[in-house]
Order: sequence, then structure tokens, then C-alpha cells
Amino acid sequence: MKTIAIDFETANEQRGSACSVGLAWIEDNRVVRVEERLIRPKSMRFSSFNIAIHGIRPEHVEDAGEFPEVMDEFVDDFRDATMIAHNAAFDFSVWRSCLDLYAQSYPELQYLCSVKMAQKAWPHLGSHKLNILASHLGLSFVHHNAAEDAAICAEAAIAVARSLRVSRIQDVPDAIGMKVGRLFATGYQACTCRKN
Repeated sequence: MKTIAIDFETANEQRGSACSVGLAWIEDNRVVRVEERLIRPKSMRFSSFNIAIHGIRPEHVEDAGEFPEVMDEFVDDFRDATMIAHNAAFDFSVWRSCLDLYAQSYPELQYLCSVKMAQKAWPHLGSHKLNILASHLGLSFVHHNAAEDAAICAEAAIAVARSLRVSRIQDVPDAIGMKVGRLFATGYQACTCRKN
């Protein structure tokens, strides 16, 4: 079963302004591949706020492909995959907004939210932000670099599965009462988790 962590950075406050995507592939409970691609947003409008977060400027993406071209490279990887994102509501709204902008249909896949997973596995942590989880797991990374964020998201998901004593990340939802999110051609279903 394919499992891939994903992270987007955006050029401005619009969800359809993805300027970078990071991906981390998980096999046998370890990260086996990490990729990052810059994306040229359709509007090319970058806000100073977003630049201050991730450091990506218009000149960095001038020669990059637009969203459909960049994501097409990974279309076979995404097919029937379980995707994971840290705060999946954000990343999957970016994905959907970009697809909507280019009038493209959604891929068929299911997804999990590593924030919700971490909240259930480690309720004692004061925060479940990616940098806090990285510190908790003894990992260092460059925050708001899409590839590094995706890799830490993947490592956190692996650690959650281990702490819950389940053999695969796909088994985590049953262990914590999580409803798996889904993208499908005609829409989506959000990833949710019961409170107790």
C-alpha cells in the first residue's frame, strides 16, 4: 500500500497559489524518498508575509512549471495512495483550490492528518506543530521547506503508528477513531477525528 506525505507552501493568502510541493514516500515504516518541486503560481503574486515564512520569491519560480505540469509527474504515485499531511485541512484545500483553478478533476485517494494523529498519540505535548514534533522525536529540519516538512510529517506518522503499536500507518485511524479523508473525482470528504 502506497503511503506518501505531502506539504505545500503558498505564494500568498490564496489557497490556489501553491509555489512549492514536498513529498516523502514511506515504505516498510521508513522514509525511502523525498522530493521537492517549485511551482509557478498562475497569478505570480507573492505576499511579503508568505515570503518571510518560506523564503520563496517570484524569481525562484520563474522557470518552474505551473501546478498541473508539476503534479502530473507524480500522478502514478498518487493513484490509490494513502496521503498524509500535517494539518491536512490546509494542504488538501491548497491541492483542491489549485485543481479548481485549472479546471482539473480531483485524483482518487485517501488521506490522513498527522496533527490529529499526534494529538491522539501524544496528548501530553503542549503543541503538535511540526517543529514541536520534530523536537519530541529528536529530529532536526528546516521548517517551511516543503520537502523537509513532508519528511518530518512522514517520520511523525511512522512514530505515531509505533507508539500506538499498530503495524502500518493505515491502521492508525481505527486505533484512534479517525475518519479517513478522501479526494475523488466529484469532490472530497474531510479527515476528522472523534474528540474522545
